[in-house]
Amino acid sequence: MKKALIPIIVIALIGLFVYTKAVGVYNTFVQTEETINGEWAEVETQYQRRADLIPNLVNTVKGYADFEQQTLTGVIEARAKATSITLQADDLTPENIAKFQEAQDQLSGSLSRLLVAVERYPDLKANQNFLELQAQLEGTENRIAVARRNFNQSVQSYNSNLRTFPNNIFAGWYGFERKGYFEATAGAENAPTVEF
Repeated sequence: MKKALIPIIVIALIGLFVYTKAVGVYNTFVQTEETINGEWAEVETQYQRRADLIPNLVNTVKGYADFEQQTLTGVIEARAKATSITLQADDLTPENIAKFQEAQDQLSGSLSRLLVAVERYPDLKANQNFLELQAQLEGTENRIAVARRNFNQSVQSYNSNLRTFPNNIFAGWYGFERKGYFEATAGAENAPTVEF
């Protein structure tokens, strides 16, 4: 009777170990996925803050009658496109993040052109409302960079955990998939040229 009991105990211990490991891995993935969702919400919050500042900036600049209408239209259109692309936290694939990032990069480019064009208008550069909005926009860009960095760090931790053995086996069972990163824009390594 004792010899028959030993294999049952061994099988029960192995089963208990696998069950405990599976539950632990699942809970870890849920926790890190929620961290990513929180970091993504912060990224969206900072991009929304930027989008909210843009109409005020554009309206301040519009007050100068001879300002380039094409530049203002470009900023308005880029803002509309960037705010129309929404990405849910449970759909953070590399492809979707690339689409979101592309729209945001177009808006960044339009804002850069606007700020370069402003350099030709000394009265506008000295306008207190414009200076405050410009400072807020610069601060927001810094916040966006920090939020993106924090998001990427969370994704790195999650993806590393997802790919390690035996977590990769359990991740496949539970349907957890790799998350996408924010990546540098093509050409970002080249400094922009500013001409007056």
